[in-house]
Formats: sequence, structure tokens, C-alpha cells
Amino acid sequence: MDLMEKVTALAKRRGYIYPGSEIYGGLANTYDFGPLGVELKANIKRLWWKRFVHDRPEIYGLDGSIILNPAIWKASGHVESFTDDLVECKACHHRFRADQLTDSKKCPDCGGELTQPRKFNGMFKTFIGATEGEGSLAYLRPETAQNIFVNFSNILDTFSPPMPFGIAQIGKAFRNEITTGQFIFRTLEFEQMEIEYFIRPEGWEAVFETWQKELMDWATSCGIKEGKLKFREHLDKERSHYSKKTVDLEYEFPGGFKEIYGLAYRGDYDLTNHSKHSGHELSYRDPKTQEKFTPHVVEPSFGVERTALPMLLDSYSEEGERIILKLKPQLAPYKVAVFPLLANKEQLVSKAKEVYELIKPKFYAAWDERGNIGKRYFSQDEIGTPFCVTIDFDTLKDATLTVRDRDTTKQERVSVDKLTQYLENELGK
Repeated sequence: MDLMEKVTALAKRRGYIYPGSEIYGGLANTYDFGPLGVELKANIKRLWWKRFVHDRPEIYGLDGSIILNPAIWKASGHVESFTDDLVECKACHHRFRADQLTDSKKCPDCGGELTQPRKFNGMFKTFIGATEGEGSLAYLRPETAQNIFVNFSNILDTFSPPMPFGIAQIGKAFRNEITTGQFIFRTLEFEQMEIEYFIRPEGWEAVFETWQKELMDWATSCGIKEGKLKFREHLDKERSHYSKKTVDLEYEFPGGFKEIYGLAYRGDYDLTNHSKHSGHELSYRDPKTQEKFTPHVVEPSFGVERTALPMLLDSYSEEGERIILKLKPQLAPYKVAVFPLLANKEQLVSKAKEVYELIKPKFYAAWDERGNIGKRYFSQDEIGTPFCVTIDFDTLKDATLTVRDRDTTKQERVSVDKLTQYLENELGK
């Protein structure tokens, strides 16, 4: 069993990620995030929002609609250009993106003959209203960026930000993928964490370089190993229709390097096109010089799932019989687990519940009284809980308890009244 298979199995077994629609035979490229997966994603998004919105006064937050006026997608070029070349095997009828095949004539699954490529638009269609027809046609957004561009003037009118400034958004996007991906790497719906950073046209290269460093710094701050990361610049034929330069941050998955984040210099493509098609001028006037111009855009784009998956792969560890997820403490679902040493001793259980209630307001904590203490430790190691707190008979005597570290298994006696401070110090490291 390779690493991806081990992580996939653990994710289901421990309530991180479940296959979508499983009791009905599943649905390819869909997954449901379980109780721990929800927490992991929430922690990733919370940390990203703090770093790129709360800690940066020039970046403003937005939460845009999933369904937009379909004219937006025509103006942005997605209706015409958001396409891939699709081929189909004449024997097994599996479909593939032509640009991902090493042999354009032979099916990689069964060796059968492939059809000639035909264009395939990756946007999901939907319909607004009671009847289906061209007049009610709409799309599920394939990216979050367009919400930002169509709200550009709203942010200007409300906040009058000086240049440069950014607008950030975390939200769902949808793409009708032709091929399946590795686990949650490529899915029909996914979450993006994106920023459109508005700048003067001159000097865009320096801004691009700064954001390229930010992509790497963010990835490593999440516990993704720097040695498994590299940048790759798109060739001219690869770049999206709106991009003048694109760089991917790629991660070395078990099957090779694949993109997890992207950085694009979009120029003034989006604001210019939306100005033209909407009739609403999307320009910026310098408050000091009164110079009016159309800003250019550098776009850093981060995937939520494509942050979570490398984190799970890099944190997975086996030490003898122990399986450990060595997640960064600030990203781990549970920060601490509380145990009574014995579940059949009322005094221990009662005291343990007091401790649990004491720390619960500060930390997302797990309560566990199942099985023996060793199995409970192993269980929490496997889901990535940084610390386990055990209430034993000495606790009843001297009001101290045992705190066990996930990674080192080191145990330390700590006073009950100092536990919250101790955990705050350790989790803040």
C-alpha cells in the first residue's frame, strides 16, 4: 500500500474524508468532509484569512455568489475559452484530456483506439427559473475571481483604498472535470482562497516576485515540506486566456509533481473587458494626482483541498505500531484530548469531566473513555491531536495531571490550575 492509499484509508477510517454518495455506489470526483475534515478545512481557511486579510490592512474580504449573471462569463472569456480537448476510447469509452496523454492515439487504460479531440467546456450549466431555455441559462462559477472584479467599484466607493490594494475571497468553485484525480486532488467542486491584487502597470514584476515568495511561505507554514515543493512557469500554450505570466507551485505527490497553487499576472484583461461589456467604467483615480487608469492585477490562488492533501501526506508517519499525523498544532482538528485513566472509576471520570469543561472554552477538545489508555493514546496520535491529558489517582491527591506530547510521547505532570496556560504556551510554539 503506497502513501496515498494509506492516507486515503486513514481519512475515511478516522472521519476526515468520505467518498461522496457512497451508499449509492459513489459519484466520481466527489468527497464529503467528515467531523475532523471539516475542522481541518476550517482551520486552514481561518489561518489563511488571518494572514492575508486581518494582518494586511490593504486587503479587503468578500464573499460572492456562486451563481452570477451569465453575461459575466461571456465577458471574462470563459464561455468561449474555458475549454479542454476531450478524447474518448472507442473500446472502453473512458474519456481523457488530450493534453494529459503521452500517446494521443492509444487509450492508457485498455490500449484501445482514441477518437479525434473535440472541445469540452468545463463549466457546469444550470437554469434559473421554472423553465429550461437559453433565456434562463446560467453557470456554476468555475473560479471565484470574477466576483471580485465585478465588485471592484463597490470596494472603491465604500473604502477608497490607496493603490496597491487587494480583494480576497474564500469560496466554492465548480469544474466539470474530464479525468479523475488522486483522492481530493481533482474534484468537481472545491474551495479556492484567492486574492486579486490591484497595482499600477509599472513594476508588476516585483509584485509578482513578492507574491511568489508568499505562496511558498504559506505552504511551509502549514507543514508542507519545502523539499517537496517547486515552482514551474507555464509555457505560452499552457497559459489561460487572461494571463500574461503564470507560475504554479507544485508539490511532489506519490505520482509526481502537480500544481497546488497558482500565481498569474492578469494584466488589465478583466477590468477592461467588464468595463466594455457592462458599460460600467472600472477604473481607478489617484486621490493625489487625479490620474485615472485601469489597474493591473496579480492573482495568487490557493486551493483549500490542495493544502489539506499535502499536509496529510507530509504529516503521516509510522513508528512501530503507532500511526501518527504530525499536523501543525494550529491546524489539527482537536488541540487536546482528555481521558480518565479508568472509565469505571466514578471519581476519575468526574474529575476528568471537570478538566474537560475547564479547557473546552479555550480549545477544541476531545473526550475519550473507551478502551485502555494505550489504545486511546494511539487513536489520538492517528487523528493528529497534539496533546493528551490523563486524570489519574494522583490527580485526586495533589491536583496534578499528565500531559502527553503526540510527537515525542514525553509525559509531564502539570497542575490542573495551570493546564490552560501550559497548553496555550505549547500550542503557540
